[in-house]
Amino acid sequence: MESHHRDSYFIFYIILIVNIAVIRAQPLRQQPDQHWLPATATWYGAADGDGSDGGACGYGSLVDVKPLKARVGAVSPILFKNGEGCGACYKIMCLDRSICSRRPVTIIVTDECPGGVCSGGRTHFDLSGAAFGRMAVVGEGNMLRNKGLIPVTYHRTPCKYRGRNIAFHVNEGSTDYWLSLLVEFENGDGDVGSMHIRQAASTEWLQMTHLWGANWCIIGGPLKGPFSVKLTTLSTAKSLSARDVIPSNWSPKATYTSRLNFLS
Repeated sequence: MESHHRDSYFIFYIILIVNIAVIRAQPLRQQPDQHWLPATATWYGAADGDGSDGGACGYGSLVDVKPLKARVGAVSPILFKNGEGCGACYKIMCLDRSICSRRPVTIIVTDECPGGVCSGGRTHFDLSGAAFGRMAVVGEGNMLRNKGLIPVTYHRTPCKYRGRNIAFHVNEGSTDYWLSLLVEFENGDGDVGSMHIRQAASTEWLQMTHLWGANWCIIGGPLKGPFSVKLTTLSTAKSLSARDVIPSNWSPKATYTSRLNFLS
């Protein structure tokens, strides 16, 4: 009986050592920072408006409608990351307890704030008027907006588009030789680090080039659909592949919704 127990313990320790070795061997991915960090914030546009009329990420009229409506903001270059920071979500909380609530506002990066208080490596959020006002206690949104520049704390938070799947908007001007896509409604990290496309009857994933904002393109051709699209997030390198999401009879300015999304 004792021999049986010794054999069981020996097998248990062998399994434990192997598991530890596997965990240590796995590459570490950069995780979004969940600590509250210092920054500053301002607001732009109409007092109760959505800020930009589309912004440097290229989301266009999406910023005016739910789920983005009134939850958008521009960020300084350190967070914009030449457009690869587009789509990331942040919780922001103001610090003046005489007027600020203790509830953070969640915003989606849709624009860049390149100069002034946003320059010099500073971390700054230029929010829509509506998002900025929501950091105040009830009824004090206008008073908070009147302060202009305020200190805040912030951290990354998973994006959540309930009831939505990732969609790909085919940008105007796309042809069989130049195809440009805009990623919409990405749960989780929200950002895009790389994109690949696969043509009809092909097993090869072709790398797309980052254009600007949340827009990516591929040059070649003639390109033949239907197209499968694979995207990899910038923050944690998670990947997702949408098979034949863009049909063979695709059209510029059309949006095609996949059947899947990242967990949030």
